Amino acid sequence: MNNVLFGIYPYIALAVLFIGSVARYERDPFTWKSSSSQLLRRRQLMVGSVLFHAGVLFIFLGHLFGLLVPHQIYEAIGVHAEAKQLLAAIAGGIAGVVAIVGGLMLAHRRLSDPRIRATSSFWDIAILLMLITQLGLGLISVPYSILTAEHGEVLKFMAWAQGIFTFQWDAAEHIADVPLIYKAHIVLGLTIFLVFPFTRLVHILSGFAAPFRFLFARKGYQIVRSRRQATRYPAE
Repeated sequence: MNNVLFGIYPYIALAVLFIGSVARYERDPFTWKSSSSQLLRRRQLMVGSVLFHAGVLFIFLGHLFGLLVPHQIYEAIGVHAEAKQLLAAIAGGIAGVVAIVGGLMLAHRRLSDPRIRATSSFWDIAILLMLITQLGLGLISVPYSILTAEHGEVLKFMAWAQGIFTFQWDAAEHIADVPLIYKAHIVLGLTIFLVFPFTRLVHILSGFAAPFRFLFARKGYQIVRSRRQATRYPAE
């Protein structure tokens, strides 16, 4: 089961993430949006959204660089395993609190307002609750990460993540003996990747892809006229 969940399931989740996202963009491009409801309870949306997005973005980038950058690079700049684990736990914990506060505000807004609830799909609610649960699991693991920092347990997760991306058949063995809270956190994270293409989360890809699309897309001229000019010389 350990090999299934942490050696095979990651490839299934990532394959569905990438192939499903491309298929959705090609088949249903008009559904590729965040479906904003900002006209309703705007202030609560803005505060909750800023907190949630800022916290989640910090956590995502922290996981990305923390897991995939080889440990030798951290050692070269004087960051040892214990210090890295403490930094990840403390900084990630702060960002997690910020994100979960924002997430709870967004969930309260979406579930308590009948108008917003009526326009919300199943996945709108489900993915938000999944993300809040994932943040909660991460926060629960923070005290344990701080207490066990001297053991350098973070190296196990780095070896696992890098093993997955380099197609090592025994990658799952690196985290076979880690506590259950970490395993639950990883499985739920992979499940979020799995359902990603079917939710509003796809708009995240637009944010990352926009700069490249702007740089490499065919350029055209956009004629901009003032309202006064448009009135005098209406478009044909």
